[in-house]
Amino acid sequence: DARMAPEIPVFILYNQVVKDYIAAMRRYSIVLMVLALLPLSAIADDSNPTPGPEYAPAASTDVLGQAQEIVLRALSFIGVRYKWGGTSPESGFDCSGLIRYVYTQVTGQPFPYNAQEMSRVGDNVAHTELQPGDLVFFNTLRKPFSHVGIYLGESRFVHAPSRGGHVEISDMGNRYWKARYNGARRLPL
Repeated sequence: DARMAPEIPVFILYNQVVKDYIAAMRRYSIVLMVLALLPLSAIADDSNPTPGPEYAPAASTDVLGQAQEIVLRALSFIGVRYKWGGTSPESGFDCSGLIRYVYTQVTGQPFPYNAQEMSRVGDNVAHTELQPGDLVFFNTLRKPFSHVGIYLGESRFVHAPSRGGHVEISDMGNRYWKARYNGARRLPL
């Protein structure tokens, strides 16, 4: 009388992965905020206080908050079907449609329509300097910058991969993605 373990539906597994990732991002963002504020506490001088605005903490927190919001918003679309030219969760997304939708929703700013145009926005980022929210680009159609995703951290990114697929998380260390990596951009937030 062999008993088989019950199968766990895929959407429950995705849901748990997203919850685990969100928890990790919250811990990561708290550490970054503390590290950003630490130098300010070291140079504080109470002997002669001068009133004035505190620019650095507000900017760091705002940028960090928007980058985190971009990551969380993109993760909320995991499982949405792929559709060539798709630009919304209702119709489905292609890779650039997902990125454009997420960045426009979070920043309120217009954003380019395709991966090639997106590769010209913001600042170039070295692979070793990637941060959550950065755009990562790949050569998937035998032309540079033909695929784009949002970097999540720990060598993972979220993207709308291809026909028949769904928005998913992939590992940049995977042989396929590693061989096709073109570069990354950090957008002005």
